[in-house]
Amino acid sequence: MSIALRTSATGMIAQQLNIDNIANNLANVNTTGFKKSKTEFQDLLYQTIRTAGTSAAQGALVPVEIQIGYGTRVVATQRIFEQGQVTATSNQLDLAIENAGINGDGFFQILLPDGTVGFTRDGAFKLSSDGQMVTSDGFVLEPPLSISQDAVSINVASDGTVEILQQGELAATNVGQIELAKFINPAGLRSIGRNLFLETEASGPPITGTPNSQGFGRISQGFLELSNVQVVDELVNMIMAQRTYEVNARAIRTTDEMMQATNNIAG
Repeated sequence: MSIALRTSATGMIAQQLNIDNIANNLANVNTTGFKKSKTEFQDLLYQTIRTAGTSAAQGALVPVEIQIGYGTRVVATQRIFEQGQVTATSNQLDLAIENAGINGDGFFQILLPDGTVGFTRDGAFKLSSDGQMVTSDGFVLEPPLSISQDAVSINVASDGTVEILQQGELAATNVGQIELAKFINPAGLRSIGRNLFLETEASGPPITGTPNSQGFGRISQGFLELSNVQVVDELVNMIMAQRTYEVNARAIRTTDEMMQATNNIAG
């Protein structure tokens, strides 16, 4: 009977982690550039009571095994990098990476205070006091772009070319180029909060390039990519996780009642 208790307990623990992941997805439904994650499960070891292929009565071979499993565990929370809805903001510093067909896996590169480079799909940029394009936390876009104080307008082309029109000038001035990065395995990136990811050995090194080429996606100025969380899908997943948790708890209660009945008979 103890096997059933432990097996059901693993199911409850796994579903608790599943609910935690769903709650995080729902909490970030309005987070710019957020990518939802899904919980993946894996069964545990099995106790083999009878092995297939062994001899039975009169020399016949047993065709199937008798195995009792020991439950489940959460093996991964995989980030889903499906494109979120792109919405217009009319802010000239808001940039979205739009996928072209099935391609468009680019990330903005952000220089962090410790000198490492983070990666994000959040293109809600601002200007610092010295005219550099920065994130909402003040982290500098990499490679850096500086906008002069007398700029009356900023234009970002789909290929990442940044031009400004200065006061009193008729021709635009090129001030730099936005570079994007992509990864062979973006699901291997590590999320560190603040809409930022870091590369890992699993993600592979970043591959940099210009927007609107080689599957990096194109830049859309005046737009932002929203979260790709679908509230209805997450609510359905929550109901399924809740019911699975309840069934596992019921299995524990049933096992406890069976053990109590056995003790009463023995007594």
